[in-house]
Amino acid sequence: MRYRYGTDIGLKREENQDAVRCEYYGHNVLAVVCDGMGGERAGKEASALAIEEFFQRFSAGYTESMGDEDIRKLLVSSVSAANSVIYTRARLDFKNFGMGTTCVAAFVNKHSAFIANVGDSRAYLITDKQLLKITTDHNVATLLFEQGKITEEEMEEHPQKHMLVRAVGVEKTVLTDTFILDYEDKISLLLCSDGLSGYCSDDEIYDVILNSDFDDVADELINLALSKGGRDNVTVAVISD
Repeated sequence: MRYRYGTDIGLKREENQDAVRCEYYGHNVLAVVCDGMGGERAGKEASALAIEEFFQRFSAGYTESMGDEDIRKLLVSSVSAANSVIYTRARLDFKNFGMGTTCVAAFVNKHSAFIANVGDSRAYLITDKQLLKITTDHNVATLLFEQGKITEEEMEEHPQKHMLVRAVGVEKTVLTDTFILDYEDKISLLLCSDGLSGYCSDDEIYDVILNSDFDDVADELINLALSKGGRDNVTVAVISD
């Protein structure tokens, strides 16, 4: 199992409020991408806190003998730990009011990929033919689409596409989506903030992955987002065996 990751401030923002971290657990990999939000430096602090707390909680609870359901529960509790820390921090300092972050995490072992998600940072499965979105965006546009109030085409261009309805640290508790993908021979995943997925089509992203050396794939995906105007921070993590 191998990974590559990267983050960039983009061309329009004054600071990078994204955060990313990947680590090995034996031969297995844990990757986490967070996209912070909040006034002043609160977004940057939220994403950094989430990454730190997530890995601390996961590392404290993980053992190689864990079954699938225990791993899934550990991912959820790691998100909850990050949520509690950020929620408390926001209430101790008025400057941090409204701070929060997205969080998408993937833990991949020799037979399964475990995904946890809150917000609109995404996890994709990279197949031999296309990019398949695993996660659901927790934003207003997706909610309206699920309620049948707008079409899929309208959802892609909706003015509230980037307005989250769920994030880590905003409420006292957080609901985390989880997915388990079983595989036999190989698996490849992409995690990214909406600085990539919000401005580049899935086909464009897949084309870059297909035509990049693995060592360069994170940089090339970031370059793709920058070529589209770099209107947001952009962060990616790619895992492949």
